[in-house]
Amino acid sequence: MDKKYGTINSISGPLVVGENIIDSKLYDVVYVGTSKLIGEIIEVRGKKSWIQVYEETSGLQIGEPIVSTGMPLSVELGPGLLQGIFDGIQRPLSVIAEKTGIFIERGIAANSLDRDKKWEFHSTAKINDKVATGDILGTVKETSIITQKILVPIGVSGTIKSIKSGSFTVEQEIAVIEDENGKLHSVTMIAKFPIRRRRPVKNKLLPKEILITGQRVFDTFFPLTKGGIAAIPGPFGSGKSVSQQQIAKWCNAQIIVYIGCGERGNEMTDVLKEFPELTDPQSGKPLMDRTVLIANTSNMPIAAREASIYTGITIAEYYRDMGYDVALMADSTSRWAEALREMSGRLEEMPGEEGYPAYLTSRIAEFYERAGLVECMQTGNTERVGSISVIGAVSPPGGDLSEPVSQSTLSVVKVFWALDASLAYARHYPSVNWLQSYSLYDETANKFYAKIVDPEFPEMRSLALEILQKEADLLEIIRIVGMDSLSNTDKVLLDTAKSLREDYLQQIAFDKVDTFSSINKQYGMLKTILYFHEVATKIVQQLPDDTDINAMFLVPVKKKIVSMKTEKDEGTTYFEEVMKQINKELSKFEAQDESVNYREDLNKSINFLGETSELDN
Repeated sequence: MDKKYGTINSISGPLVVGENIIDSKLYDVVYVGTSKLIGEIIEVRGKKSWIQVYEETSGLQIGEPIVSTGMPLSVELGPGLLQGIFDGIQRPLSVIAEKTGIFIERGIAANSLDRDKKWEFHSTAKINDKVATGDILGTVKETSIITQKILVPIGVSGTIKSIKSGSFTVEQEIAVIEDENGKLHSVTMIAKFPIRRRRPVKNKLLPKEILITGQRVFDTFFPLTKGGIAAIPGPFGSGKSVSQQQIAKWCNAQIIVYIGCGERGNEMTDVLKEFPELTDPQSGKPLMDRTVLIANTSNMPIAAREASIYTGITIAEYYRDMGYDVALMADSTSRWAEALREMSGRLEEMPGEEGYPAYLTSRIAEFYERAGLVECMQTGNTERVGSISVIGAVSPPGGDLSEPVSQSTLSVVKVFWALDASLAYARHYPSVNWLQSYSLYDETANKFYAKIVDPEFPEMRSLALEILQKEADLLEIIRIVGMDSLSNTDKVLLDTAKSLREDYLQQIAFDKVDTFSSINKQYGMLKTILYFHEVATKIVQQLPDDTDINAMFLVPVKKKIVSMKTEKDEGTTYFEEVMKQINKELSKFEAQDESVNYREDLNKSINFLGETSELDN
């Protein structure tokens, strides 16, 4: 490849202006200065090219050379991505640490994928097979959990002239494909793909399943589908990173891509230390066996922060195309937007609201729209389906959701998990405000839960949210006229709302049992809380209005309801026994009127779970 030389004309922080770079193209990668700093052309005007440099530019001088690679910024895709920890432009941090120590030196270069390690390739295609983009040539056991499928490269189709199983490095030839023009294409296990371009898909599908996270507030009340997009905004200290880490650890996606974009170093240190020590709850193997980490902390060059989001989503698309369900965590998109704002300012572009570029909304939409449930590229009638679920944290200054990044994100996403600082300060985690949050996947969730769990689960979800909403209204009445103005029915509702908040929505991430709740357990817990509400409400409706019912809220079974979240036994029998105890202990508060007969209906409500749900099987 001929190299295109130019020289540095001016320098402004991470923005360098070069001139006379022959055939310079937008988004080409260049090496800047004698230190060969990695940069990317982001604007071209005549003979001048504006370059964002992904490394520290101090010490650069006017007139130093610029060398163009003639290629766009791309990631290396192939065996070895999983268990990897990369920076924003996919340099392997573990390899760099061995070369330079704990600090990354300028101009350091390292292959993203190990060129010496050999992988066992097992071919599934045969000589003379007709293949096209996306068809599976063979498999590689990448980790103890994940088998990577080696696909026909994008843009290649034809007849397989040779293919062989065996032990190969990522650069060694495993197959040769002859296209319709007679040209031979050598296929290896490594492929490069531009990060700013979407990988092609055969068809985009409507979401069908819920991404089960094991976090009750998300799964029950504000569910996210596989292939869905969610935003989790909140002020400093409200628990955005912890919530995303919990989802990454426990969700039922097969591949996790976690992007630390501009976050504080101590937060990313926790992730980098903790994730390699975690055990995957689905397989019992190390969680890193199905995880890719991208670390671009706030003290790293700001331009690389902008690239890290695209690096992560491209890796996610690669595994999606194999038919895997991928969950991508972006923490946080606000820091990414700040990088856009800084580069836009240095380019002297017309600023939009609060100094952000006018194209902020379109860039955010462009990123989130790369999520989805898709039918993967391949020939034949066999359907291979994969998904990318994107969860982006937003860090609005002072928790102000009216700022541009939050508003631009909310115009795109379909799930809004609003974190509340007051809940966080009260040690209520996840600190999701149930009155502000929403999910536009409710219809899909209701069908999914009715089929997998129980037909009455959707109705229970609605009732619980209605109780929490009524609680907010009653608390406003109490603030104005006092508790004495409430009826006994209202008092029962307040007690139920308190139980929903403290015993159901509040979850202990550091408790070995409560850190994850299966959807079957979530249903059993919610059913039990609402059953207490049903029994207590029917009893107080038969009592005189001036009856003191406070003792009803202090019955011993209340302790069992409180401890449900940390109870290991989540089977049908456990919850049925708790509800029978509710019946027994509340029966002493009943009116002594033989005409009151609602026991038969209540007893029918106890038999609810039946066999274990399909999802848990």
